[in-house]
Amino acid sequence: MDNASDSKPQTFSDRNAALIKVGLIAFISLLLLIPTSMINSLVYERESTKEQAIWEVSQKWGEAQTLTGPFISVPYTITEKRYSSIDSANVWTERTEYLNLLPEQLSISGSIFPEKRYRGIYEIIVYNSDITLTGNFAHLDPRTFNIENKNLQLDKAFLSFGISDLKGIEDQISLDWGNKSKIFNPGTISNNLLSSGINVPLNLSLNSNNELETESFIFNVKLKGSQYINFVPVGKVTYVELTSDWPTPSFDGTFLPTTREVSEDGFTATWNVLHLNRNYPQAWIGAQHRVNESAFGVNLLLPVDSYQKTNRSIKYAILFIGLTFLVFFFIEIINQKRVHPIQYILVGLALSLFYTLLLSISEHTTFNVAYGISTALTIGLIAAYTKTILKSNALTGLMAGILIVLYLFIFILIQLQDYALLMGSVGLFVILGLVMYFSRKIDWYHINNDRS
Repeated sequence: MDNASDSKPQTFSDRNAALIKVGLIAFISLLLLIPTSMINSLVYERESTKEQAIWEVSQKWGEAQTLTGPFISVPYTITEKRYSSIDSANVWTERTEYLNLLPEQLSISGSIFPEKRYRGIYEIIVYNSDITLTGNFAHLDPRTFNIENKNLQLDKAFLSFGISDLKGIEDQISLDWGNKSKIFNPGTISNNLLSSGINVPLNLSLNSNNELETESFIFNVKLKGSQYINFVPVGKVTYVELTSDWPTPSFDGTFLPTTREVSEDGFTATWNVLHLNRNYPQAWIGAQHRVNESAFGVNLLLPVDSYQKTNRSIKYAILFIGLTFLVFFFIEIINQKRVHPIQYILVGLALSLFYTLLLSISEHTTFNVAYGISTALTIGLIAAYTKTILKSNALTGLMAGILIVLYLFIFILIQLQDYALLMGSVGLFVILGLVMYFSRKIDWYHINNDRS
């Protein structure tokens, strides 16, 4: 009776201490997402700084290049009757339009010579290139477009070649037009197809069939650029062959290579594009088509983008924090150990600091090495702190082992990008199964009585 009289009725907090602790742990976990999101913003900031460094170097060396053409433009006059508000009468006016003619055959062969440049701690890929273009134009009858011969300005025809960044031109460019050699001029005469490029005048004539008399052409371009180079397939048949000693190319754009060989010594790639594969004809008037939408080429990628991988690893922060706190909670329940909320917060901050270490170290070494160093430092710190909290080598070893498995699991997810969702789903299912297994014998209704 004395024991009964001495016992005090349990309060609401006593009866629901475990539930309150779970709620408090969940609140701390969500609270720790604030510094994690700040670290995520830091990743984007550093990545933007890298992009700025690439832009600064590209502005001085040469930006990413897109090559368009060559093509012929023939000006002709159109006489129209229009009403003039000044004269209050119809007046005859003249304006100039351009007949654009694309090559029948276009062959492009080139070599790319990449090199690494540095702006601060950032690595930037630039290149030199040596590109030769050969081909010929079909004979076109202007009457196909209802253009009368008297309106043609054949002596003012010109050949244009688009280069997106003229700073990259290293040597003078000369055109072999039949048995004649002509020097290109800077700029574009008409903006129907190009906003940046070079041109050379052609003095064309009509043959006996009233067709434009054209010649075969060949010219060489030595060009500097940054990161990628693209080509626009303006030929009725466009054949492109590129070689380089860069081992990690990414083939981008509208068309993928017909053949490609990539090894540690570099790559060779060929494209064969027909006029049937694109959405514009071989000849037209004015600015009716946007040919650059059919561009294709190669992107000289760096082997590892540490910012993308760091950003992906941050997405698993809630998993790190939640599972670590869950282990501490079960240690409290099963082994009758006490862990204060402040101690939960300190462990969570150590887990968040992992991403800052990963970001800063990966800027000076490879991502895998940075991940290993950051993991070792974080687990070492948490294990040492756990030892002071739990006063048990066995429990400390258990915590360290679980963290090692967890960090290894996340590392595998980051590497297996295509199978990350599958592996992540299976991993979470296994983790849930383990939690259910180890908690199966816990009498949740009498936890507080047992702990008292």
